[in-house]
Amino acid sequence: MAVIAVFNQKGGVGKTTTTLNLSAALAHLEKRPIAIDLDPQAHLTLSCGILAENRDETVAAFYREGTSLSSLVREAGGGMRLIPGHLELSKIDALYGKSTRIASRLRDGLQESLAWEDIPILIDCCPMLGVLSLNAIFAADRVLIPVSADYLSMQGVARLDAALNVLERGMKRGIERKVVVTRFDSRRKFSHRVYGQLKERYGDSLCETRIAENVSLAESPEHGKSVFDFAPHSQGAKDYFALTAELLEKGFIQ
Repeated sequence: MAVIAVFNQKGGVGKTTTTLNLSAALAHLEKRPIAIDLDPQAHLTLSCGILAENRDETVAAFYREGTSLSSLVREAGGGMRLIPGHLELSKIDALYGKSTRIASRLRDGLQESLAWEDIPILIDCCPMLGVLSLNAIFAADRVLIPVSADYLSMQGVARLDAALNVLERGMKRGIERKVVVTRFDSRRKFSHRVYGQLKERYGDSLCETRIAENVSLAESPEHGKSVFDFAPHSQGAKDYFALTAELLEKGFIQ
């Protein structure tokens, strides 16, 4: 079981898009991944074409009632599996934020019910460093940070990197991370400049694959499909397959 948290504190950087299509690419490679929607907006769940209206069938039930994670897994098409999200997750901070053991809740749940599966697990985090995101980071072996090719997003990843460095000291272990540039427009000099600055700062931690701005990536969630099922010959599909191959080759996903 390899657990990857997909996280950035800034919204609109392609976090859910990356979780969806990375999971779908792994499914096409017969890796049988499980994606966990840990965002109260539940956009990953909607993007998979699933309407999870009953909280008892979502990851919210794991936090509220202690339901095992394995019983919440649903087929999401194309070999991909999903533990859906729900709006009820927005109450987790208020309910459990003062608990000293809450940060390890997800890690313990994964060990109890899914550790026997030799599969990748990808967690779509909410865009804030609260109880849910801390759960994901504590449970994860590694963190993948999507950053769109713009100035504010680049500043956001620097702050996140600093926050992860602080968490490493508290967790008493390193947090391996990769940064992937999304919404890259090869026609804009600024996109190339952002990529160059990130390369200078993060070196080998920056993915060589860049995810180009692509209309198919924006349209596929409306149809409840990954880009591979919606537009398999699009540039978006090519980019996410290349990213998956890179992460597998470099051992980031094991």
